[in-house]
Amino acid sequence: MATTVTPTRNARLRKFSVTGIATAGAAAAALTLIPTSAHAAEPAKTTEVTKAVQAAKKDHPDNLDGWIREALDIMKDKGIPGSYEGLHRNIMRESSGNPNAQNGWDVNAQNGTPSKGLLQVIQPTFEAYHVEGTANSLTDPVANITAAANYAADKYGSIDNVDSAY
Repeated sequence: MATTVTPTRNARLRKFSVTGIATAGAAAAALTLIPTSAHAAEPAKTTEVTKAVQAAKKDHPDNLDGWIREALDIMKDKGIPGSYEGLHRNIMRESSGNPNAQNGWDVNAQNGTPSKGLLQVIQPTFEAYHVEGTANSLTDPVANITAAANYAADKYGSIDNVDSAY
């Protein structure tokens, strides 16, 4: 005796089969989303500024030469003109290379805002010309250099053009 299958039964079987495959597929897909020891956490995304600062911090020593070289790397990335010689010359004139130097006698000091750091920057100038990605500290050597070079670029074209107090 031949068994006849009605169209309704076939439709139900197809529906069951498709539903079963879809459910199994969804379960398999869900399993691949569950973290395992083989899945490594992705590092946090960094901003372009952070990348520039990290790139600048290559292997520069924590001394005047290293601070100038690190500042030059950041300045290059930010399009701030200046040379090693121009920065070094101005630093030696302004602070003799002491990142904690502070002028307590000039007109700025008399007005309550003494010049500080390697390039003797006052706080309002530092705030106006601070280079994003460097420390927000007037006496941080690299932040002081880059802010001063940024100021000098705006006022004189480059720190290389500064040959006296600025």
